[in-house]
Amino acid sequence: MASTPSAFLPPDFDRTQPIALIAGQGIYPQLVAQAIRSAGIPLRLIAFEEETAPELGATFSPADQRTILVGQVGKMLRALQDFGAGSAYMAGQISPRKLFKGLHPDLKAVRILASLKRRNAETIFGAIADEISAIGVTLLDARAFLDDQLATAGSMTGRSFPIHRDYIDHGIQIARECARLDIGQGCVVRKGTVLAVEAYEGTDAMLTRAGTLKTDETLFVKTVKARQDFRFDVPCFGLRTLETMKAAGITAAALETGRVLILDKPAVLAAAKKSGISLLGFE
Repeated sequence: MASTPSAFLPPDFDRTQPIALIAGQGIYPQLVAQAIRSAGIPLRLIAFEEETAPELGATFSPADQRTILVGQVGKMLRALQDFGAGSAYMAGQISPRKLFKGLHPDLKAVRILASLKRRNAETIFGAIADEISAIGVTLLDARAFLDDQLATAGSMTGRSFPIHRDYIDHGIQIARECARLDIGQGCVVRKGTVLAVEAYEGTDAMLTRAGTLKTDETLFVKTVKARQDFRFDVPCFGLRTLETMKAAGITAAALETGRVLILDKPAVLAAAKKSGISLLGFE
């Protein structure tokens, strides 16, 4: 029997059935596609118009992909059934504004939205996940196949971490409390002072805002909620975030191990070392 290609797959995972990759923006879906193909598992693509990178679609035959608008939940479910998918995998961001102003909801989406007391990314994607499960398709943990891309414990950039342990602990406490309150999953702190917390504007905007303040000995912390749903919400750290940190003058980041994805990890670590940015994994 072949070994399990990821620690994040369910025990009953059937590698003979196709995985349908529901792909948003960026390099994340491309890394997932490469990893699934390397594992020898059949792969299909559900792309979003104006969101999914065209170069990803170019690696699939026309028969193995569908393109939908954001909000066409019924069409997505039909595609999963047409593909005979045993599982689905959500990877890549959808522009946050489209969840509220850029939707093209079909009847299925209208019913879902009408049933929600609170409308945010978590409730919307959670409801979609329930619809996927209802047709017998397993929505996978979005860390699956990317085990080697996760943050690991200790200094990941090969140098002594420049922030005092007490200030690291303070940043972790603030980030976790913000996550518990569903404000966001990151913060920037400096010597026991909170400079910025992440909310709807996202990580890069928060880092840019923090960069307008005194940035020596500042620390960016990225964590997850206590009950994070990793099927559709995995915190990511990539080259773009690294460049934003550099522009903001923030030279240290602490990322929760096993839970934060470092997208294209070898390239990110190499770029961090070159830029003098220290990366720490915490538990």
